[in-house]
Amino acid sequence: MRVLCSSTLLGEFFVIGFAGLVAMKDPDLSLGAVWGVCGALMALSLLLCGFVTRPFGVQLGWVLQGLLVLSGFVVPMMFVLGLCFGALWWASLHYGRKVDEVKARWAAAQEGTATAGPGPDAA
Repeated sequence: MRVLCSSTLLGEFFVIGFAGLVAMKDPDLSLGAVWGVCGALMALSLLLCGFVTRPFGVQLGWVLQGLLVLSGFVVPMMFVLGLCFGALWWASLHYGRKVDEVKARWAAAQEGTATAGPGPDAA
């Protein structure tokens, strides 16, 4: 799960930066406000890469997805990109957990085989 979620968050880091470049062109927004918000969101996306395996990391990830969608009010294309990344976040969580379960079952099976010792036919 960690690899898939971190990959999604890293992609969001770049998308937020590019959205900041687009928002910077709006004459009604100050550069400080644009980069303060974008910088905070970019930092959050990078920090979440390290905390994604903790329960609060997943919830904060959902908060980040919601903020990306809401940023569409400033940069309209972010409505689409926010929804796409929200779907990617869900898929990363869903399929990442499945992969983790399969890995755990495989490791348990390997451990069981290693501790069982040689069979009755071993000489």
